[in-house]
Amino acid sequence: MSDTRLDGALVVITGASSGIGRAAAQAFAAEGARLVLAARDEGALAEVVEECRNLGGEAFAVVTDVTHGEALQQLADRAVEFGGRIDVWINNAGVGSVGGFDETPLQVHEQVVQTDLLGYLRGAHAVLPQFKKQRRGVLINTLSVGSWVAQPYAVSYSAAKFGLRGFSEALRGELRDWPQIHVCDVFPAVIDTPGFRDGGNYSGHALTPPAPRYDPRQVAATMVRLARHPRASSTVGGAAHLLRLGHFLIPGFSRLLGWGTARAIDRPCHVAVSSGNLFRPPMGQRRIDGGWRRRASAAPTGGLIAVGTLGAAVLGWYLLRRLSRAPR
Repeated sequence: MSDTRLDGALVVITGASSGIGRAAAQAFAAEGARLVLAARDEGALAEVVEECRNLGGEAFAVVTDVTHGEALQQLADRAVEFGGRIDVWINNAGVGSVGGFDETPLQVHEQVVQTDLLGYLRGAHAVLPQFKKQRRGVLINTLSVGSWVAQPYAVSYSAAKFGLRGFSEALRGELRDWPQIHVCDVFPAVIDTPGFRDGGNYSGHALTPPAPRYDPRQVAATMVRLARHPRASSTVGGAAHLLRLGHFLIPGFSRLLGWGTARAIDRPCHVAVSSGNLFRPPMGQRRIDGGWRRRASAAPTGGLIAVGTLGAAVLGWYLLRRLSRAPR
């Protein structure tokens, strides 16, 4: 889309009840878009619909579980009934679980992949026929820096996010003859959402997301820009660039990250294992922010340790390269 505003555009957002999805709903509503909002939590969706209407956008909710293909097809059908077309579809629903791979039940790993990978395939499969009928449309996928840098102790999440990179690239190849249909990937760094509170936890320890933590509204603003001016890839958060660089430059980077993560989660604050929001909507308040950015005194986690170590390693690599090239 090339309009300077998005007045009247029909935008579908999955995972719209909290975090990035809720921020995106508000951002598109402020642009005058018509919104079809999907998530499992009916009460939270009703709140987001009201927020969007207060911002000047039309909105309605469709309770949707992305682990079921028929639910995504129904979502697409309802969106077309509401708006006559679909201009932007945002695959955003996501879950996660932290814990040792073999200490986490297999059904938990399967549910993460069902949501974070297959849910996106189902969404794209439902909307692409409509895009082709219209001969245009923008598909935006929320990936992660974890799509480039695998996260130890979140193996199924890493598998799903790595898989999404291949999914998007292959889909772009198939759509070469449809120049007005765009597939856009967003790669956020660590975002301050309720997802860290609500996700599965099989580590046995209380978890804190790694710093730096970014505002979900930054991701939402990127999605609005992509809807106006589509591009294949956009990264949100400087730490994401640093991690990708380290992964490219440093052999055995995953072992470094695993070392830092293991020490971060092995803290004295023990909690019971929990499947969190994997199989049902979470019980806590639904909102955009996770509240972690306000906790300045929170102990740093493995991500922060790894980022600091990475910075030193990249600097050391650069200096060694300079020294090796210096005239003797």
